Amino acid sequence: MPGRQNNKLPNNLPQLQNLIKRDPQSYVDEFLQQHRHYQSNVEIFKLQPDKPNKELADLVMFLAQVGHCYTQQLSTFPRELSELLMNYHTILESDLRMTFCKALILLRNKNLIDPAGLLELFFELLRCHDKLLRKTLYTHIVADIKNINAKHKNNKVNTTLQNFMYTMLRDSNPIAAKISLDVMEELYKRNIWNDAKTVNVITTACFSKVTKILVAGMKFFLGKDEDEKNESDSESENEGPSTRDLMVRFATGKKTSKNKKKLEKAMKVLKKHKKKNKAEVFNFSAIHLIHDPQDFSEKLLKQLESSKERFEVKIMMMELISRLVGIHELFLFNFYPFIQRFLQPHQRDVTKILLCAAQASHQLVPPEIIEPMVMTIANNFVTDRNSGEVMTVGINAIKEVVSRCPLAITEDLLQDLAQYKIHKDKNVMMSARGLIQLFRKLNPQMLQKKDRGKPTEASADAKIKDYGELEAKDYIPGAEVLAVEEENKEEEEDEEGWESASISDDDEDGDWVDVHHSSDEEAGEVAEKLQSIPAEERHAKAAAVSGSRLLTQDDFKKIRLAQMAKEINSAPGKGQKRKMVDGDEESDKGELLTLRDIEKLHKKPKSDKETRLATAMAGRTDRKDFVRKRTKLNPYASTSNKEKKRKKNFMMMRHSQNVRTKGKRSFREKQLALQAALLKKRKQYK
Repeated sequence: MPGRQNNKLPNNLPQLQNLIKRDPQSYVDEFLQQHRHYQSNVEIFKLQPDKPNKELADLVMFLAQVGHCYTQQLSTFPRELSELLMNYHTILESDLRMTFCKALILLRNKNLIDPAGLLELFFELLRCHDKLLRKTLYTHIVADIKNINAKHKNNKVNTTLQNFMYTMLRDSNPIAAKISLDVMEELYKRNIWNDAKTVNVITTACFSKVTKILVAGMKFFLGKDEDEKNESDSESENEGPSTRDLMVRFATGKKTSKNKKKLEKAMKVLKKHKKKNKAEVFNFSAIHLIHDPQDFSEKLLKQLESSKERFEVKIMMMELISRLVGIHELFLFNFYPFIQRFLQPHQRDVTKILLCAAQASHQLVPPEIIEPMVMTIANNFVTDRNSGEVMTVGINAIKEVVSRCPLAITEDLLQDLAQYKIHKDKNVMMSARGLIQLFRKLNPQMLQKKDRGKPTEASADAKIKDYGELEAKDYIPGAEVLAVEEENKEEEEDEEGWESASISDDDEDGDWVDVHHSSDEEAGEVAEKLQSIPAEERHAKAAAVSGSRLLTQDDFKKIRLAQMAKEINSAPGKGQKRKMVDGDEESDKGELLTLRDIEKLHKKPKSDKETRLATAMAGRTDRKDFVRKRTKLNPYASTSNKEKKRKKNFMMMRHSQNVRTKGKRSFREKQLALQAALLKKRKQYK
């Protein structure tokens, strides 16, 4: 056959490779011949390792493809190939080096080589100035470690590689160190190496002298894990009383405007409580795995104070320090005076600095440490010489700081800021009202009497505890609702027994009489009965219930409803009517702040002329020009007499007969002139 005569196996490696994979035992001699050929080419290669060698590259790939068929004959092949790369990787020709790496990857995929030694070799090869090679090695390292830990965690291999990467981060070659950091971050994001050791190895990158490595390390700790956030949000929605519970409660009874307003107020309080009672969301779980956050933050602050990096990098350091301080509630007193120097309206990215100031505030910091920072914000931002946006940002920042450290603001400053509730700028006005609403819940006594609003049972007991003060209770607040509910049930059972006994046995149908008691009616009766009980008696009932039995989830749900009712039901005959304002909800302490909390504007500012013009021109991109463009046949020709007449100075034409008589034309003459002009123009466009 003609095709058979062209099958020269010694020179046709792809065909020999295909035949060996189908029947390895029949082609042992051909394989051994190619193996000897490979060994001779290796000796030639060692004489001139910097020269390209396509024949050696083809033989290496051939042996890697059939390596699983002759494991005994090729037992030393992976080690020999690794040694060649280790010894000559800096001078190897790029294509040949890539071929060697692909062959080792192929052997690793067939489980013919140990992963630890190969990955260490590949990390060494990251020093090569070959972008395509580094990308290939990065992809393989991540995929290989993922496959190693697919079924179960391989702690032995993981520990070896993590120790090696710790040394690679301090490598003199910045490219190799950066890729090693990228590998660890990618493995952490894929939940492969999500342990504390990986996180603490990455912390060393935050002190690197190479800016790229420094920024990459800080971005890792400043990033968010959206999956955990979504899971926590879904879990929090399933806890506590729902909107349906309140709808059922207010469904019965008269449909009056008073009940409607009460339902709306209850909905807003429910929304606030769902945020308030939500468990802390670990969006930045890597920060929580740091072994010594206090020491880490102190070193970062020391580096920040002496840093000569760009201002954007310094901002990232501030954000990381503030998150460490806020999440772990650390004591880093030198950080607040450092931030205070940048709190000026003209400062670049000042809103991010204000965000750092708010995030680093917590209730364990002594108020005298944060109070100067609050005063600086008030003096530099909240003044009438600034624009409305600047004042709004300042009040929002003060609100976020004092919501985390309420003792950091004085009563005089709070009352001064409250005066902006009638400011002409709506953004300033709404921000000031949001600050007032915050202290109506925290401590209404710090506000003026006219700003305290309509008192409720919850606000009557509201008080900011002194620094270091703890309030220990021997009962669960609100547990008295369970005792009152039990009493109501006993009374209902007595009434039902009396009514069933009074039914005549001579009833023709013989059916029981259904005495219906709505659950929302019962809840309303409980709320009314609680209001009539003195405070001391309620506390005694709550203590008796708390100490007598174990509470279930349903019991806690009823207690939360009772606590919300304290904020809904106002004290009778006191205060004045008021409405809930936007921004009234207390900021969530469990989640980290965003720039939206600082830059929140209730009214969009008016854009200037340049912005409006740019917007208008952007909408005209598809419009065509309606003016007819006339091109001259001869660009060097002079203008016509008609054009000269049209462009002639009016002062030279004012005494012309045509101009003088034009204003004296009759209406009919004007009609004829207009008609002639339109007809002439029509002919021109045909």
